[in-house]
Amino acid sequence: MAKRKRLTPAQPGFLGTAQKAPETKSMPVGMSAPIAQVAGEASATAALAEVSQALADARAEGRMLELLDLDAIDERHLVRDRLEQNEEEMASLVESLRARGQQMPIEVVALPDPAGGRTHGLISGWRRLTALKRLYKETSDPKFAKARAMVITPDTAQDAYVAMVEENEIRVNLSHYERARIAVRAMKEEVYPTQRAALQGLFANATRSKRSKIGTFMMLVDAFDATLWYPSAISEKLGLALAREMVRDPGFADAVKERLKESPRDSAGAEMRILAQAITERQTPAPERETASDPEPAPRPRIRSTAQNPAKGERIITQVTAGIEMRFTPDQSRIELVGEGVTEALAELLQDAIRRA
Repeated sequence: MAKRKRLTPAQPGFLGTAQKAPETKSMPVGMSAPIAQVAGEASATAALAEVSQALADARAEGRMLELLDLDAIDERHLVRDRLEQNEEEMASLVESLRARGQQMPIEVVALPDPAGGRTHGLISGWRRLTALKRLYKETSDPKFAKARAMVITPDTAQDAYVAMVEENEIRVNLSHYERARIAVRAMKEEVYPTQRAALQGLFANATRSKRSKIGTFMMLVDAFDATLWYPSAISEKLGLALAREMVRDPGFADAVKERLKESPRDSAGAEMRILAQAITERQTPAPERETASDPEPAPRPRIRSTAQNPAKGERIITQVTAGIEMRFTPDQSRIELVGEGVTEALAELLQDAIRRA
């Protein structure tokens, strides 16, 4: 009988617990894979750049408000168009700011060369800035120490002046004299080369008739700006009458200035009466002469030809004033005015005179 082969017990490693997998190092909890970390950092950088660009665009386009110290704003950056301020209106604005704070921002421009601590120049909002200064001086309250401002970037000086004019036209209507004055000053600052360009640039939205009247008032600004104390009180009717007389008589302006200097003017009404009286005296007929010995009034100059019967096409030239030359062609029924003094304002005056004739 063959011997049976004894079987040896199975190896414990095979019949017992399963062998452990090769040991691996575990990552710390919370650590991201390198590629995810790089992607996250790139996304954050792109988002920051996008926000920075959006803020820069908003600032450049005037869509972002900033709080500026009152002393940092140069209110004389532009020649202001408002000559005087109605105290009642200013008091009302002060009380509104006291109660509700500044609701509407002012407009400023960053100065390329800040001086004296002033970093921004005022474009529009002079009344609000003045009211805030009054409140801060009165109360010393820090909430009135800064102005809410929209920093704009006008492409040209013309754009800056237009922004100022349009803001005041919308909020507080300017007088004709104030409109004319800013046009004159803009020309003196070489913002505009001519009167026509100044009127069309600053008052592009106005009617042609309104621009013409502003142009007429520019004559008054040139003649009386250094003499008048209450120029914004001049009505449209009085201003046009003064301009008509200035065109008719080149010496009229000097006569009026002398009268203004010699007369007491304690109010706008007193000054307007002086101007109106100067017009009235020119329009009142002279009293009839009582005696034949009185000298006859000097006849008004008349246009005369060098010949009794002007030749066909002959043109008679007369120097009317230093800046206006009149050319008259009798057989063609034609009159031409030539010279630097020929403006839209003069055309408006001539039209009015012809209609009344």
